[in-house]
Amino acid sequence: MASLTSAINVNVDTEIKNQATEILKGLGLNMSTYINMALAQVVKRDGVPFEVVNPKPSRKLKKAIKEGEHIIKEIKSGKRKPYNTPDELFAHLDGE
Repeated sequence: MASLTSAINVNVDTEIKNQATEILKGLGLNMSTYINMALAQVVKRDGVPFEVVNPKPSRKLKKAIKEGEHIIKEIKSGKRKPYNTPDELFAHLDGE
């Protein structure tokens, strides 16, 4: 029995497509082969073959963001000195 094929037309971000094309080229694949591989995995796994989630920031990242926001408020209110370069910060830390 002859194998039948169907065309799929999709709109993708041009930059994403270009980057993906270069990566696939480095792997010896073209876009059509990759898409066929990906769709075959959807069928074999009966679902998307990778995790699809909304990433949540870790507690550590949330704490760092909160601390950064606090520092910005202190700088804006004049309670804390801003540093424009790493050298300014290191000079302050060295007590100069």
